[in-house]
Amino acid sequence: MSRKGEKKRFSRRTLIGLGRYLFREKWLLLAAVCCTFGSNLFALTGPRLTGFAIGAIEPGQGAVDFSRVVYYALWMAGFYLVSAVMSYGLQALMITLSRRVVYRMRQDLFEKLLRLPVGYFDIHQTGDIISRISYDIDTVNASLSNDLVQLLTTGITVAGSLGMMIAISSRLVLVFAFTVPLSVCLTKFLTGKTRPLFRRRSAKLGELNGFVEEMITGQKSLKAYGREAYVIGRCDEKNDAAAEAFYRAEYYGSIVGPCVNFVNNLSLSLTGIFGALLYLAGSMSIGNISSFVLYSRKFSGPINEAANIVSELQSALAAAERVFTLMDETEEGADAIGAAKLEAVDGKVAVSHVRFGYLPEKPVIRDLSFTACPGQLIAVVGHTGAGKTTLINLLMRFYDVQKGRILVDDQDVMGLTRKSLRCAYAMVLQDTWLFYGSVYENLTYGRPGLSYEEVERAARAADVHSFIMRMPDGYDTLLTDEGTNLSKGQKQLLTIARAMLLDAKMLILDEATSNVDTETERRIQNAMRSLMQDKTCFIIAHRLSTIQNADLILVMDQGEVIEQGTHEELMKKNGAYRKLYEAQFE
Repeated sequence: MSRKGEKKRFSRRTLIGLGRYLFREKWLLLAAVCCTFGSNLFALTGPRLTGFAIGAIEPGQGAVDFSRVVYYALWMAGFYLVSAVMSYGLQALMITLSRRVVYRMRQDLFEKLLRLPVGYFDIHQTGDIISRISYDIDTVNASLSNDLVQLLTTGITVAGSLGMMIAISSRLVLVFAFTVPLSVCLTKFLTGKTRPLFRRRSAKLGELNGFVEEMITGQKSLKAYGREAYVIGRCDEKNDAAAEAFYRAEYYGSIVGPCVNFVNNLSLSLTGIFGALLYLAGSMSIGNISSFVLYSRKFSGPINEAANIVSELQSALAAAERVFTLMDETEEGADAIGAAKLEAVDGKVAVSHVRFGYLPEKPVIRDLSFTACPGQLIAVVGHTGAGKTTLINLLMRFYDVQKGRILVDDQDVMGLTRKSLRCAYAMVLQDTWLFYGSVYENLTYGRPGLSYEEVERAARAADVHSFIMRMPDGYDTLLTDEGTNLSKGQKQLLTIARAMLLDAKMLILDEATSNVDTETERRIQNAMRSLMQDKTCFIIAHRLSTIQNADLILVMDQGEVIEQGTHEELMKKNGAYRKLYEAQFE
């Protein structure tokens, strides 16, 4: 019962969400409704005029009033022409409306992604997120531009046809008192069975996209390890699950149309039988029977068409459900009321008795304390899983501490705006990130508009100027596909140069020199020491050769700082750091 209630609430929320987007284009929607009314009303006049034209024939006498036939035929042609023009206008309006709605929906979804915490992307596949912003929204677009028009047309046509049939013969309409409830009950039953299938189809397609994105990203690794056969097998499983979910949804969804079509044909047969009986009894004329039959087709035809698009509507609702589920994800917490901007940064960082775990019951950092003075180079070392990268996440407030405090310039970071805090840091990660654009645009990403001289100065300091000048257009060379034409080391050097150009008082390097050779690494360290005077620098490194000149080395183990000091001081202690150093240089 709770699952049923959740599904109803979920569907209601999805419909309300779509309704809000449509309401933003209320004038276009109103114009579309007017075109729908006009087009269908003019089309509904045709069968009545057909009856009048047939009535111009006098049964048993063979006389035909051709002037009346031509008169009604011309009116029919005129009405149908106007109906066609308004129908075309309706299609154009709905395409425009759906384009605007989908544009705004995709824009809102992308902006929502930027407001989500980093933790969301740590536990969700990139491919699945991309599937929601592309495939799912495209599915909603197709439904809005086609299915919504069909539903509007169906409602008006069915209501208008029913009114005309009642006006012609209220007794013959009783046929539909049996067939319409049968159609409604049958459709409701079948759609209730197919809705979960379309929800599962969207989910499985998202999983497949996530898997494919992951495998394409790691194709070099899987080739290096000879795992092609294994990956193909997993892809077959994912593909088979997606294809099976797609088949089941489409197969069972397609049952609705034929079932409803059978009921509609049954109603047409009953109309013909009872209409003939009424004609024999002298209660109806041939013209009225003809008009009634045509209206019955207009009445039952849209119901059949609506049943045929039920599967598409279910698919669109399932896709919209996934979109709005993402939009309803908890955003990164708002800044504290009255939060201050971090300005005139000196670079003093104090961590006091910090405790944190990605899961509250499983702490990664238990009791961490240290102080970094302005301009110091702080190195963080330790075994994998010691909490080094978690420390960086806390410094940047990608996650908030559960206990203890982090101070920057003697100000608690919880009382600072996240944007001002993060802008106070320049950050270089082990995983390089370059975007589509020129080398110059990539280097000035954090400070657009810098002169080429300033950029070149930083590039020389990072030892990237020489290989940039060997590229076809130098600093104007276009980087595509995240710089796949560059080596890992070259990309890392570019990201280091980009960080150097930021006007930040604090720098974070997370294994930033892991992809460069020892000689280049030494030159980078020397350049950074001279370039980053009076700036606080945090370096996470496994290669201890890069941090021997650090002002303070923090040795972490199981979330705690077990040793701290300079390289010489720690070597004299004969503790954990010395063991790490000797193990690395044996």
